[in-house]
Amino acid sequence: MAEWVGRVGVALQPLVDRLKWHLLQGNTLHADETPVAQFDPGKGKTRKAYLWAYRSNDLEPGPRIIVFDYQADRSGRHAQNFLEDWQGHLMVDDYGGYKALFSEKQTNPCIELACWAHARRKFFDLHKANDSSMAFEALQRIGNLYAIETEGKNLTIEERQQLRKEKSLPELEALHNWLVQTRTQTANGGGSANVLDYTLKRWPSLTRYAQTGHLTIDNNPVENVIRTIAIGKKNWLFAGSERAGQRAAAIQTLFGTAQLNGLNPSAWLNHVLTKLPTWPNSRIDELLPLTSEFIESLTQK
Repeated sequence: MAEWVGRVGVALQPLVDRLKWHLLQGNTLHADETPVAQFDPGKGKTRKAYLWAYRSNDLEPGPRIIVFDYQADRSGRHAQNFLEDWQGHLMVDDYGGYKALFSEKQTNPCIELACWAHARRKFFDLHKANDSSMAFEALQRIGNLYAIETEGKNLTIEERQQLRKEKSLPELEALHNWLVQTRTQTANGGGSANVLDYTLKRWPSLTRYAQTGHLTIDNNPVENVIRTIAIGKKNWLFAGSERAGQRAAAIQTLFGTAQLNGLNPSAWLNHVLTKLPTWPNSRIDELLPLTSEFIESLTQK
């Protein structure tokens, strides 16, 4: 059965490569990574590998795509190799492996977007740990930013940009003033200082979204997709080898993209494996789990 799955992964790889091409046509991407166990036959146990995830931006026009990239470690060079010469806004957490992508030393540096969900989580943990009134105040203010995003969820890009100009930017300015003032009254070295410093240090990246109508406030879209991988790991436990991990990443890419576009992954796979052996490469886009034609064909069935 494992060999069958591996062969399917090999057969589907051209579709994954094409999905990656489509993904990199976008101007904004989400990126994140999650550890997975990989069997180490030399030691008779598992070691830590990583599944990197890259997702399209739902606020921009275009298909919804998730691409998984299986790698043996967490080195930032994997993100650099995947993105190559891609330029645009990249939404990530504060992991140091991404920092080189934003360096001015890069020929084509990306523009960093920071995640408000991560910043909020730090205040949430601080409040949970010691009932911090400062953290509670921060949570209320960040909640106001999310309320504005909910208000603009179904607006056009132009309308959302105007909404953010009228409401988000003033809210952010007030939040920044409060953070700076609070930090001057907070002793160095404690948990409160660390949380405040994290947010202030990343302030330019945290506020870029509000100057536009198409950038996102957080990295939740890719984290939500990765969550299904975390659940799955409890069932499949580990990858048998690096090659097996790569094949699994290919299948997860296609299934994940199918789900993002409202397709039944099993029905899509059955259709594609029937067509793929004799399908011309020049028409490969018609088999991808994101075209309106494919969705219509499944609906008719």
